[in-house]
Amino acid sequence: MSENGKAKRQLGVLDLAHRWLTERVSPGDLCIDATCGRGNDTKLLCTLTGDAGRVIGFDVQSEAIESTAALLAEHGLRAELHLDSHANMEQYAAAGTVSCIVFNFGWLPRGSHEIFTQAESSLAALNAGLRLLKTGGALVLCVYYGGVNGFSERDALLRYFAGLDSRYYTVLQCQFPNRTGCPPFAVLITKDAEP
Repeated sequence: MSENGKAKRQLGVLDLAHRWLTERVSPGDLCIDATCGRGNDTKLLCTLTGDAGRVIGFDVQSEAIESTAALLAEHGLRAELHLDSHANMEQYAAAGTVSCIVFNFGWLPRGSHEIFTQAESSLAALNAGLRLLKTGGALVLCVYYGGVNGFSERDALLRYFAGLDSRYYTVLQCQFPNRTGCPPFAVLITKDAEP
């Protein structure tokens, strides 16, 4: 319990992701939100990069792009939003120029759980993201799984993370083993050297 007698909210994957973003993103940076969703990560990136920065956002659902645009407008922020797959992000930025890329794998919050990210395009997007990152840059990921979308994407992502060469990348995976069901987990990947 906190001092005011109310129970504190449990730490979640978004809390971890946002802490990592706050530590890694600076004013003037180029950042990408690979899966805009409802726009909360895009908003945070815009706030952290400031007027001198650039934020590019992607989603395949028009509902997500519209929701993100409305949230940004409400807060006087701007980003380049594209109704496109995160697998195509290399068409919008140059290799070695991006400071941070955020991914949320799974489904649109408060949206249909029948539409969710797929392993094939997600792995292609991760490969593109690593090429776009500058040395010292990071990928920040939240992985949601189970239910309708099952475990195939999660399993493919776990194999991918384990296969990244430790000479060039550091991978940190944070899980909540004492939570029931299929608790999402967070992953931080830093690009430590150019492969």
